Amino acid sequence: MPQPAVIELQVDKVGQLFDTLDPMPFRERDLDRTAEDYIVGWAREFPRKSSIRILVHMPAAEASSEHAMALRQAVSRHFNYRAGVLRGDLVELFRVGRYALAIGLVMLVVCVTAGGLAARSLLVGQFGLLIEEGLIILGWVANWRPIEIFLYDWWPIVRHRNLLLRLANAEVAVSGR
Repeated sequence: MPQPAVIELQVDKVGQLFDTLDPMPFRERDLDRTAEDYIVGWAREFPRKSSIRILVHMPAAEASSEHAMALRQAVSRHFNYRAGVLRGDLVELFRVGRYALAIGLVMLVVCVTAGGLAARSLLVGQFGLLIEEGLIILGWVANWRPIEIFLYDWWPIVRHRNLLLRLANAEVAVSGR
């Protein structure tokens, strides 16, 4: 079994890892934004398949405190919550994509139909052809956003969510110095 990738942090107090403005009890508090960015930044550097271990160095008296013992649960809860937020963002992105696709397909049908009518009407010749081609292009451009959503936009969200889930399952160890 390969060794887990290790992220090391050094603090003087466990409370330094958490948002001081969050009024919730310790186990339910949000990680400090700087600490979260540090942990996520390092986790991005590791191979996607590797397990992660977060090692927190702190004074021995602090390492034996009740809060240090609950650190694993607090970190797991925080990253699970953040992954849940991204899951909601992904659902919202696909909802927007479905609406954009419906609008885009209606626009495509209208533009192709209108272009065909324009080509066969009194607008004979190059001008009628120009109108027809322009409407067809407009119809396809109306589908640009849904195509972008369903082909590309969701990948980074899923990748980040998966990283947060790996961090939620990370082993959290405390080292007293």
